[in-house]
Amino acid sequence: MNRSWVPLAITLAIQAMVAMGLLTIPAMAPRVAEALAVSAAYVGLYIALAYAGAMAASLAAGAVVARWGSIRVSQAGLLVCAAGLALSAVPAVWAVAAGAVLVGLGYGPVTPASSHLLARTTPDHRMSLVFSVKQTGVPLGGALAGAIVPGLQQLIGWQQALLGIAVACVICAFAAQSLRREFDGDRDPSARLSLRNFLHPVRLVLSDPALRMLAACSFVFSIAQLSLTTYLVTYLTGNLGYGLIAAGVVLSISQLGAVIGRVLWGYASDRWFGARRMLAMLATMMALASLATAMLHADMPRALVIAVLFVFGASAIGWNGVYLAEVARQAPAGLAGLATGGTLAITFLGVVLGPPLFGALSALFGSYRAGFIAVAVPLALAAAALWRIALRPAPVLNEEF
Repeated sequence: MNRSWVPLAITLAIQAMVAMGLLTIPAMAPRVAEALAVSAAYVGLYIALAYAGAMAASLAAGAVVARWGSIRVSQAGLLVCAAGLALSAVPAVWAVAAGAVLVGLGYGPVTPASSHLLARTTPDHRMSLVFSVKQTGVPLGGALAGAIVPGLQQLIGWQQALLGIAVACVICAFAAQSLRREFDGDRDPSARLSLRNFLHPVRLVLSDPALRMLAACSFVFSIAQLSLTTYLVTYLTGNLGYGLIAAGVVLSISQLGAVIGRVLWGYASDRWFGARRMLAMLATMMALASLATAMLHADMPRALVIAVLFVFGASAIGWNGVYLAEVARQAPAGLAGLATGGTLAITFLGVVLGPPLFGALSALFGSYRAGFIAVAVPLALAAAALWRIALRPAPVLNEEF
């Protein structure tokens, strides 16, 4: 029996679960904020704390994966994420903040671990498509959060909803155990864990022009992605007058756009355009969609609002697969996990800085529209830089992105 699909299937499931865990609080942010007697805008700080933890975990992921294997590290990530969700159910600001960090620590190593596994098991000519399919786990998890969490918290309460998602993460971790012997066979129990190894992924990325360029693009793209997913429900309820469940449905639709987009962009990148042109197209699409989102208002037909946010989701949440596949291609042989961890540290830095700045700008101007307009500016600059590179003659592999 052909088992070539198994690494993709298990990495997709794990990615979806940790993504759902990360977006559980944002999907019911107004209700949680009410219970804690804080502004819903503080959801940006929750995401910043989570991604600060994710950034630290991604830096350690390369060495940890080498020592314990992709499956074991992914299992640990699921369990830590579950612990963070459970702690966030304690109705206190300090507990939710600490839970955010734990959720991030669980989320961070999953992508480097899956990249290490898929780089070993995927032919080069299918790399963008396979990585894009795996990365559909992120918007798929977001879609599940948007579709399930608002209704679940209304039915059983926000704290019980958090505990329910935590239990699902634990079940997924146990389900992956049967695959460990087969797919963690390359682990090296003697691999050293040290502060030097902790910093090595960043040094690797900064020393390589192709990886450095990819990381810089991901910094900007991640700001757009997390600004959308973090504040969309709050924007729709506060500025457009949507109910919480209706806003959750729209969030799910934007995430489903990303699921379709990630597969489509990966296929188009492999088949026609290549990674450079594909990323340039996506940067352009993100900038335009961010501006269009800022122009939405309550009197617009709901179908038009959904269409704009579907396109925004498809681009701003759909770029990751093409990007990660290119990181794996450009990485030195056998170091895909390490290079992914290093680039993701820079990606997560954008996430840590982006949502709080988005929230601060929105609070300063009294509207989330200002945040979406501000996000469009660096996206437009990134698009211009990418088109300049994309229209040059194709570079020699691993010399220039």
